[in-house]
Amino acid sequence: MESPIPTDLSSSEVLGDCEVAAAAAVVRELMEVIETVGSYAGFRKTQRKDCLNLVRRLKLLVPLLEEIKDQVGNPLGVSGMDSLVSLKKALLGAKKLLKNCNHGSKIYLAMESEAVLSRFHGVYDKLNQALDGMPYDELGVSVEVKEQVELMRMQLKRAKRRTDTQDMELAMDMMVVFSKTDDRNADIAILERLANKLELHTIADLRAETAAIRKLVKHRGGHNETVQQILDLLGKFKLIVGIDETVSLDGPISTRTLRRCQSSLIPNEFLCPITLEIMTDPVIVATGQTYERESITKWLNSNHRTCPKTGQTLDHLSLAPNFALRNLILQWCEKNNFELPKKDTYPSSDTYSADLMEQISLLVKDLSSSHPNVRRDAVMKVRMLSKENPENRISIANTGGIPGLVQLLYYPDSKIQEHAVTALLNLSIDETNKRLIAREGAIKAIIEILQNGTDEARENSAAALFSLSMLNENKIHVGNFNGIPPLVSLLQNGTIRGKKDAATALFNLSLNQANKSKAIKAGIIPPLLRLLDDKNLDMVDEALSILLLLVSHPEGRNEIGRLSFVETLVGIIRSGTPKNKECAVSVLLELGLNNSSLTLAALQFGVYEPLREIAINGTNRAQRKANSLLHHMSKCEHIP
Repeated sequence: MESPIPTDLSSSEVLGDCEVAAAAAVVRELMEVIETVGSYAGFRKTQRKDCLNLVRRLKLLVPLLEEIKDQVGNPLGVSGMDSLVSLKKALLGAKKLLKNCNHGSKIYLAMESEAVLSRFHGVYDKLNQALDGMPYDELGVSVEVKEQVELMRMQLKRAKRRTDTQDMELAMDMMVVFSKTDDRNADIAILERLANKLELHTIADLRAETAAIRKLVKHRGGHNETVQQILDLLGKFKLIVGIDETVSLDGPISTRTLRRCQSSLIPNEFLCPITLEIMTDPVIVATGQTYERESITKWLNSNHRTCPKTGQTLDHLSLAPNFALRNLILQWCEKNNFELPKKDTYPSSDTYSADLMEQISLLVKDLSSSHPNVRRDAVMKVRMLSKENPENRISIANTGGIPGLVQLLYYPDSKIQEHAVTALLNLSIDETNKRLIAREGAIKAIIEILQNGTDEARENSAAALFSLSMLNENKIHVGNFNGIPPLVSLLQNGTIRGKKDAATALFNLSLNQANKSKAIKAGIIPPLLRLLDDKNLDMVDEALSILLLLVSHPEGRNEIGRLSFVETLVGIIRSGTPKNKECAVSVLLELGLNNSSLTLAALQFGVYEPLREIAINGTNRAQRKANSLLHHMSKCEHIP
């Protein structure tokens, strides 16, 4: 006889079934989130380390979720379900952050690196909170997996305490290019270096960045000053690559765009892959792809050695005219009554390159001439050629120019030394040349010129040391060759340009922990403090940026942490520029976290009210730092 069908179920049984289904769904979603973030492969360079570390730690949760999944057939208690829901919120927050760092604007993420770092810290906190008090026994989690999760939590706490210097290395270049007063804001060398750091040096990179900025503007609900700064910098990067166009997000279509629309019926094979315009002088590169001569020449002159369309490395840089395609284009134009755009005529680039290569080769030989006048003339011309374009810098290095220039650093003629060190500065823009110059023993000789050369030679020596020290191994070499004391001397006694070049170099070198101690022992603190008082030099930002690096070192805190300096910081916080205030608050926060008496001193100097104002109306980073400092103050004694 068939069993009777129950007509009613207890509420507790129904609740159990719902909990099982809900828990299973949550666990599936959590595992899908971890799988999704694990598939991201294009994290922006400025956040790449933090992103990869976060993804690696999230993957450590997979064994936990698998064990919970195996036990999820049993109804969960309230605490178990709450823990899973909290973990889901934390993982979704992590996914949103990682997605932004994978697809977002590279320039914006570099500008807002501090804010993004704070978001990482927020994710760490939420993950820790979700895992804190998780009922492992109720969820059926083994002791081994529980220990693995606790280890991950310890890693998250350590990650929050760590200060990463990757974005700091971008800070000086970003500060210069966005400055309205610094005469180096359009310096091609700085822009090229910044484009390489941000990985915005190919046409594909720049098109993807334009799309990311459009999404950013849409998400933020409109155009503002920050977006305009980003667009201006993107336009400069495009010019470096050879794209001459206005970056427009939502305005009217540009003249070039209209011309492309009118040419939409042109066969694709007649369009240059770079400009998407009909070709008038098609040439073939080593990969067999065809481009407009002018466009591919600009691409190659921008230090690119790959085919823009395929990404393959070019075996050679020769350009062969594509006569067959040109004839087809001319026939199509005649048949369709289409007039080819008029272009300026230039000498054959092949002939030009051959002549230039021969000239460079002869000049490099003359660097070793026994006649001083021949040497002086050769090094001056090499200096000028090395400044013109990336291709010249590579050619000079390939023909053996670097050893000859390094030898001239020791030549007993101050003008020849000046030209030689400046030429090496120009050549060092190329990443490969940085290593070649250091390998030839140039760093020690450059430091000697920094100590004893002409004013211009000392300025360019400081700039050369900055450029070379972009490689971490060269930071160590400059410190070991005792290059920091003469930089401190230039910072103290040099020309205005010399002080700025010295500050830039010292900032970069101080990213190395050992160099911080050397800079402090060399007496860097007093000249930095004088820069804070001398408003005519307009170097308060540079001084505070270096002080922020040094204050993380115990020796730096001991020397900087004086009442007079705290009073100076409070004055800047009260009446400085927005950027000055941001840096000053950051330095004071670092001091205060390590010495509460300095926090109390700042309060006595009247920091509280201007700090509250910054917390409401300051820059994004300044608001975060001000709120952190106010929170720290609330823990100190004797706060009104």
